[in-house]
Amino acid sequence: MVFNTGAALLDAIVLAVVSKDPEGTYGYKITQEVRQVIELSESTLYPVLRRLQKDECLEVYDMECAGRNRRYYKVTEKGRVQLALYKSEWKKYSQKISGMFEGGIVHE
Repeated sequence: MVFNTGAALLDAIVLAVVSKDPEGTYGYKITQEVRQVIELSESTLYPVLRRLQKDECLEVYDMECAGRNRRYYKVTEKGRVQLALYKSEWKKYSQKISGMFEGGIVHE
């Protein structure tokens, strides 16, 4: 993708991916799903996950899988509220950008 992906957009995408599974999901799976829309390395993903955890948007728990512990991430209520805000803001933002690309006038 030629457009820069800022921290807020990364947060929004990660919250959207994690929120799809009410029981939570693990890092590698999150990376694979995020890569369906933007290019992202695991070294970029984990700081995003830590930031969202620190901001209390994600909770973390470990579960055994094939004899090893796997860290799972689950969206909190605060995370759901933040995701709703991101969705609302994205809708407005994308409509404005689309309007500009299509030659329309952008209204505030």
